[in-house]
Amino acid sequence: MEIQKERTLVVIKPDGIQRSLIGEVIKRIERTGLKLVALKFSVPKEEKIRKHYLLEDNWLEKVGQKTIDSYNKKGKIPPSQNAIENGERILENLINYMTSGPVVSMVWQGAHAVSIVRKLVGSTEPLSSDVGTIRGDYVIDSYELSDIDGRSIRNVLHASSSVEEAKKEVDLWFKSEEIINYRLVQEQILYDVNLDGILE
Repeated sequence: MEIQKERTLVVIKPDGIQRSLIGEVIKRIERTGLKLVALKFSVPKEEKIRKHYLLEDNWLEKVGQKTIDSYNKKGKIPPSQNAIENGERILENLINYMTSGPVVSMVWQGAHAVSIVRKLVGSTEPLSSDVGTIRGDYVIDSYELSDIDGRSIRNVLHASSSVEEAKKEVDLWFKSEEIINYRLVQEQILYDVNLDGILE
């Protein structure tokens, strides 16, 4: 079934690498039953990071308006009232952040892969992420702190936010031949209807 082959992109960002969280991130995702089908260690170029964030239509405007709304909600003055200007500033900060050191990019496959990983990861802002999520457990950063410092928020990893986004992101980060098709024994437990073959 197609639902069992859903894929999502996860990128452990430079701060996650420096904090030695590669194994922890992989362990947490692996325990759900999702299957790792591609993995790469690299230092991304500016062009790739720019393409990555601009894969979503109107990303600059959306993220810029989100910033304005967030500031207004807190009764503070946003850096700019122009959503595009805010978006461009955020994109430049993200490029600086994501190209500052190595990252681990991965493709995970399985039923509801996108939703399961998003649930594990927590919200974009670590401060508001629930305890038990990766960001909630391992990061103390906030939008307020990152804005004071004039940098991108450090939140350990990226995870695709939708199935459509995941398809575009996987295609950007991996060639088709870099994604391995194989079977895990545990897939019989996860997906076979009658759990055939357990009893001798």
